[in-house]
Amino acid sequence: MRKTLTILAFLATLPAGAAFADDDCFVPMADWQPREAVAEFASSQGWEVRRIKIDDGCYEIDGRDAQGRAIEVKLHPGTLQIIEFEFEDDDDDREREGQEND
Repeated sequence: MRKTLTILAFLATLPAGAAFADDDCFVPMADWQPREAVAEFASSQGWEVRRIKIDDGCYEIDGRDAQGRAIEVKLHPGTLQIIEFEFEDDDDDREREGQEND
């Protein structure tokens, strides 16, 4: 009986833990795609890569999209599937545009 309750308590905590780690990647390094594959993937998307780093066990690309907007993209290291895609605010460009119109 005690063993069953322990197993049930453990299983009840699994979904809650998974919900907090949605954007984390838990992939053994042996299964990772090389950085060159990340750079090739970014190029095929029309992105200009400034930096490729590792964050929360995922690849993260800082760069610009085809329209020149600053982007931050998080990729699964094994499949190179996009996990998160953000457009970065570039306050300096907005200030320059506003000054040119004055």
